[in-house]
Amino acid sequence: MSTPTRTPRTPRAAAPAAAAPAPHRRRPLPRWFTPGVFAALTAVAVVLWLTTTLNPVVLVLLDAVLGTSVVVATTRVSDGPRRATDQFVTCLVYGAFLLAMVPLVSLIWTVLSKGLARLDGEFFNSSMLGIVGPGGGAYHAIIGTLIITGITALLSVPIGLMTAIYLVEYGRGRLKRAITFFVDVMTGIPSIVAGLFAYALFVIFFGPGVRMGLAGAIALSVLMIPVVVRSSEEVLKLVPNELREASYALGVPKWRTIVKIVLPTAVAGLGTAVTLAIARVIGETAPLLVTVGITNATNSDPFNGRMATLPVYAYYQLTQPGVPPEYGINRAWTAALVLIVIVLLLNLIARLISHFFAPKTGR
Repeated sequence: MSTPTRTPRTPRAAAPAAAAPAPHRRRPLPRWFTPGVFAALTAVAVVLWLTTTLNPVVLVLLDAVLGTSVVVATTRVSDGPRRATDQFVTCLVYGAFLLAMVPLVSLIWTVLSKGLARLDGEFFNSSMLGIVGPGGGAYHAIIGTLIITGITALLSVPIGLMTAIYLVEYGRGRLKRAITFFVDVMTGIPSIVAGLFAYALFVIFFGPGVRMGLAGAIALSVLMIPVVVRSSEEVLKLVPNELREASYALGVPKWRTIVKIVLPTAVAGLGTAVTLAIARVIGETAPLLVTVGITNATNSDPFNGRMATLPVYAYYQLTQPGVPPEYGINRAWTAALVLIVIVLLLNLIARLISHFFAPKTGR
């Protein structure tokens, strides 16, 4: 008689345990929290600067320290230590930015507060001829600056562009390395050395004591050419080689490829480079002190006699203001303000050139 087999009993499933409560998720801080904290502390620092005698550098340092402490502590409580470390590095970047803005804001504030006093019609339509005390203007200096800077651009831009085209499109071997070396050396030449070079060159032909606008333009060209070469070279290198190769494949000569393909493609960058190079040399004082000098009358002939320029005009009005000195010092600050405005306009023109003349790419 066979014994019946027993079917093993399946163990009873244990009752499901109660679900553990989900951990409470902390709500992260919004993105605007860090810049908002620094903006609020910056506003407080500006109010304290205007109402007290505290040093602005001290206020910026306090702003950076307090802002970093508040942001890091709040982030550590809200998002944890890992996020707090990330915010600490972000706060260091904000603090460095605020510290770098101190001299810029201080410069703009000082020039505006002291230069607006004489920013009137007389300053732009009269010279210093016969002026001893109040009155007078910088009409002759503005005209001289525009003429000398224009001649400098006419001399420097073709030479700089041709040199950059040679280095990018044709240059090979030792000659290219030699030109690159000399351009690098010229970039670091002190401005007074450029002025002495131009003065010595003109003394050879016109005798000692020569002063004329053309000599100042030559001195500024020595400073401007390497800037044009370097910036234009980098712009030309950005033109894709595929465009050149496609033109060569169609049998187009190299010079025509450069004129019809490379230069139109890089025209926005080249225009920006030239404009920024002009803005770089328009405020130079030392070369013009040596080569052009100063005059109180309006002289628009760059080949004959001294000419006034805005940097030299501001220098002489500050160092030789006359009696009483406040009138000359006010004219110096206004000349500095006008020069800054001209440089800002040149930078704005460079941005507009880059925006409107950049090659259009389809999306």
